[in-house]
Amino acid sequence: MTVGIVGLGLIGGSLAKAYKRDSSVTVLGWNRSRSTLEFAMLDGAVDGVLTAEKLKDCDLVLIALYPQAAMDYMREHADDFSKTGIVMDCAGVKRAICDFGFDLARKHGFTFVGGHPMAGTQFSGFKYAKATLYDRAPMVVVPPVFDDPDFLERIKALLKPAGFGRISVTTAKDHDEMIAFTSQMCHVVSNGYIKSPTAARHKGFSAGSYKDLTRVAWLNPGMWSELILDNRENMLAEMDAFIACMTAYRDAIAANDHDTLCALLEEGKRRKEEIDG
Repeated sequence: MTVGIVGLGLIGGSLAKAYKRDSSVTVLGWNRSRSTLEFAMLDGAVDGVLTAEKLKDCDLVLIALYPQAAMDYMREHADDFSKTGIVMDCAGVKRAICDFGFDLARKHGFTFVGGHPMAGTQFSGFKYAKATLYDRAPMVVVPPVFDDPDFLERIKALLKPAGFGRISVTTAKDHDEMIAFTSQMCHVVSNGYIKSPTAARHKGFSAGSYKDLTRVAWLNPGMWSELILDNRENMLAEMDAFIACMTAYRDAIAANDHDTLCALLEEGKRRKEEIDG
């Protein structure tokens, strides 16, 4: 199998390293920075350069770029992709890129599948990439059709060397609604929380709770701004719901209302138990 990986940052670099664990897989890479590509080849994560001509040799092309850059790459190479292979993006939002990708694929005769590997760290760049990043991690897939089990099995087979655990199949709409809650809101809340003036004096007074809540405050601002704005309707809905909850807690505290505050905290505890089973 030949896999092309476009973008060799944390996500793409980790995919390259994961696929290279399988000796039967040839990994070709492309990166905007030539020095990163050359380092990836020296590192053994990439076997060669993914040129426009070599795109036709790829059974799978994984595009690990920001959404707009991924769409630009697909537009530029729409006639270069293999007619029998699969092109899959790895962006954190799906509606805009899937609408674009499915339409482009129909016009140019290749197959596009939306994808979102659900793994990462607060760091970015190839130097933080690791072969085990996706081991047992969820992978979300948005296919162009949902009534072809053989096609879905083919996708799973192509993704298997990366080490993913559960592969979820969904629509772009449902993906973006869920990701606003499970990922984007977490980053915004963490990033806002750390701006408290008290944060500068936390050392010696913080433990697991602080570390858990602030880990993803350390993010890539350019990437997350693009992802959040591409999903702004869902994000605004989640933020409005969160602000309403915070207002209820604040009102109870301001009123020195023990019973209401206790009830709010009990409700949140119970909700956590229900959701986690």
